[in-house]
Amino acid sequence: MAKAIGPDPYLDLSDLARRPMPASARGALLASVPPRANEPIRATWASALKPEPLGPGAILLSWKPGRDGGMDVTAHLGLVATTVLLATWPSLHGNWTPVVHPTLYEVTGPHAALTIATDALHLANHLSAD
Repeated sequence: MAKAIGPDPYLDLSDLARRPMPASARGALLASVPPRANEPIRATWASALKPEPLGPGAILLSWKPGRDGGMDVTAHLGLVATTVLLATWPSLHGNWTPVVHPTLYEVTGPHAALTIATDALHLANHLSAD
């Protein structure tokens, strides 16, 4: 279960990007990825104590201090039957959210479209079987 970061259930990822993740978190579960990189990416902490599988379309970002004072950032994408490594960005400095934004945004649209297409195919198959 995702744990809230602050009083609002979501916090801007850019506020967290300069600091290591707390030991109690396995990453930040993205709530939204806006179309423009200058808009906030909203997230909640995903608990390390109860690691649950990512749901289809869910994106989990994790990061740790890397070489040269930067952060090593990793993104995982939840699929129906598994979780896959989406991307890695080594040694990012400062607010790294604009760097990872394009990849995150480009994945959310196609995943949503594939989900709709899959549901439509299942419905069509069900209707043709009747």
